[in-house]
Amino acid sequence: MKTTFVESLVEGNAVQDIFIVTEKTISNKKDGQPFLQIRLTDRTGSIRGVLWDNVETFSSGFKQGDYVKIQGRVTAYRSELQLTIISVQKILIENVEPSDFLPMTQRDPVQMFSSLQEQSKTIVNKDLKKILQTFWSDDKFVQKFCIAPAAKKMHHAYLGGLLEHTLSVSRLVDRLIQCHYRGIDRDLLLTGAILHDIGKIHEFEYATMIDYSDEGRLLSHIIIGMRMLDEKIALITDFPAKTAQLLRHMIASHHGKRLFGSPEPPKTLEAMILHYLDDLDSKIMGVRDFMEKSDVSEDWTPYNYPMERQFYKGKL
Repeated sequence: MKTTFVESLVEGNAVQDIFIVTEKTISNKKDGQPFLQIRLTDRTGSIRGVLWDNVETFSSGFKQGDYVKIQGRVTAYRSELQLTIISVQKILIENVEPSDFLPMTQRDPVQMFSSLQEQSKTIVNKDLKKILQTFWSDDKFVQKFCIAPAAKKMHHAYLGGLLEHTLSVSRLVDRLIQCHYRGIDRDLLLTGAILHDIGKIHEFEYATMIDYSDEGRLLSHIIIGMRMLDEKIALITDFPAKTAQLLRHMIASHHGKRLFGSPEPPKTLEAMILHYLDDLDSKIMGVRDFMEKSDVSEDWTPYNYPMERQFYKGKL
């Protein structure tokens, strides 16, 4: 049974426990000798691990995605904790408890899905209501939708993360509608918010760790999501072509730019709003998680490379 988790590690701790290897690279020291860098993960987080000696012997015994038993000690490097590894040994999957290793949402998935269903019932447009009902009546879809992560890293990168992110964006829609903005099609915007990331149920695989599936790497959740939408639309008699087109556009454009994976930028008011609400929730959760995982004794976080800045954590 696993007893030592990443979130409880403190500098100086001796560690002898099981983790998943989510990254593995071999680099060279200044003297040309190899050293091994791996990222060790459990349900509470991840930590960088470094092995300096007997690299070839230990490295040949495992690969990325394997469970390994680590013996080492927690040290600090550039204001971040890392594990200086003495030995690493592959562990068979049948000898571990998977729930110890995959991070999960801290919220109740059943309650979250119920809230999303209740919100979808407030949609007035009969065609948009029908398309959502078609998804909700697909038990296989619902099962995957409620357990899938929203990302490999950065934001909502845990089981149930897709549902949590979708509910957050959908609730932001109604907060926005309550403001003074005019001319927004609330039903279209809410439906787009609920469906914008549905392709992620196939984009990721998460049997032992969260990673991209072959389909996800080849197509992306945007293309997968548009295909899923078309498959459901085909089941509905006389579904309006214009409505289908606008829904496809919301899925296609929600990343905002071609640079970020959208084939077209948002070209309707609702698609533009969806893009910014999606981006807002993603960034809030990503930065919050990054700040929570950084050294609590420091007012500033380490440098966040994707965001290209440090974040201040000091209190007023």
